[in-house]
Amino acid sequence: VAWYATADVGSFSFGLGHFMKPHRVRMTHDLVSSYGMLDKMKVIRPRRCSPEGMTAFHTDEYVDFLYKVTPETVQELTSYGSRFLTGDDNPAFDGLFEFCSISAGGSVGAAQILNEGSADITINWAGGLHHAKKREASGFCYINDIVLAILELLRTFPRVLYIDVDCHHGDGVEEAFYTTDRVLTCSFHKFGDYFPGTGHIDDKGKGQGHGYAVNVPLKDGLTDEAFKQVFCPVIDHILEWYRPSAVVLQLGADSLAGDKLGRFNISMEGHAMCVQHLRKSDIPLMLLGGGGYTMKNVARAWTYETACALGIEHTIDKNLPWHEYFEWFGPRYRLEVLPTNMEDHNVKDHYLDGVQREVLNNLRLLPFAPSVAMQSVPKQSISDILACKAEDEELADEENGGLDKRIRSKSVFCNHMLPHCLSTLYYRDYPSNIRRPHGRLCRVSFRGGGHSRNGNKFPCIVR
Repeated sequence: VAWYATADVGSFSFGLGHFMKPHRVRMTHDLVSSYGMLDKMKVIRPRRCSPEGMTAFHTDEYVDFLYKVTPETVQELTSYGSRFLTGDDNPAFDGLFEFCSISAGGSVGAAQILNEGSADITINWAGGLHHAKKREASGFCYINDIVLAILELLRTFPRVLYIDVDCHHGDGVEEAFYTTDRVLTCSFHKFGDYFPGTGHIDDKGKGQGHGYAVNVPLKDGLTDEAFKQVFCPVIDHILEWYRPSAVVLQLGADSLAGDKLGRFNISMEGHAMCVQHLRKSDIPLMLLGGGGYTMKNVARAWTYETACALGIEHTIDKNLPWHEYFEWFGPRYRLEVLPTNMEDHNVKDHYLDGVQREVLNNLRLLPFAPSVAMQSVPKQSISDILACKAEDEELADEENGGLDKRIRSKSVFCNHMLPHCLSTLYYRDYPSNIRRPHGRLCRVSFRGGGHSRNGNKFPCIVR
């Protein structure tokens, strides 16, 4: 198990009175540490996601906006709330882009670890922000780290299964992969007069992706027994028939009993059942956070689910050990989230049986394990190969000194890179059809010479 130490997001605040509290990730990290679980995992501090990495899904204009926006400039940059950040759910707080880069960097790094085969399970509780859209923020989510992570997984794995047990529908992820059969999205969520209002059982995907968007709409008061009754048969059928090569599990904790924004009545053990069930499948698994607005319950649930990933959930003491946030967990000071006496509306009129039957019937119409044409993929991403990371640029500037200044004076503007010359060329500017920041050192291999738009050979330094 690889644990991504993203507790730094706990230093950020969405603002006074906002439901989203990034501090819950720091509380989870501290509680996991106090149980001694960090010693049983590979602990990794993730590299922060760069603006270039975010544009794998989001538009350049939107990422540039997130990079520039501040509380003082938000009205001007959003045209007074008409684009990018609409409504009050997504404020422009101090350190917004840094928060996004930590969250997304952890999820993308977790995907890379699975690609390399260095871990069987990876965990990033700062991720799971499933509402963010391609060009706008939504539902407390700015950058969709889940989509970025799945895109990274698709470089190695032919089929990826995404499971969402957040109380709210995972609309941003479903929308991103609505037209492909390489990603099957399955969401268990509250449906009706509830944000975001999507996720009807008849929303099944489009085009090549028809049938590969699975929605299980549920009603208020869902209990452990009812959840298990619908979760296990649906997921077992998908695992058997779709044959995913990797699974991404979004564990939004707002589906727990007593959540400030949730409508379900699931206990900590009922929520963790998802992790236990998927761990038995022996498929590479990524665990991500998500919603959850009663902080002490979020920390309890994610700590217990970390124990489930390690297979030690039956041996840990339910009496909480002393740690920095011990007083927050009163008055019982136990690792538990108990259900309430909330009425379960899913069992009335056999509603849950009908939903389960219809979902399984839809899944039986799918072809068996759609094939994917695969090819050899570099182990490093293109941004790593082209050395476009900021720290690489600074190191290169320090190491190369005068050479860097000479390269700076030679600009390359070309539309085509012509046939191969077994040399490694370094140049400063980029073709107009390649989106890269101006003025960063880049390494490219060519066969033969290159020509600029005016027909002249472009100048390069050969190492």
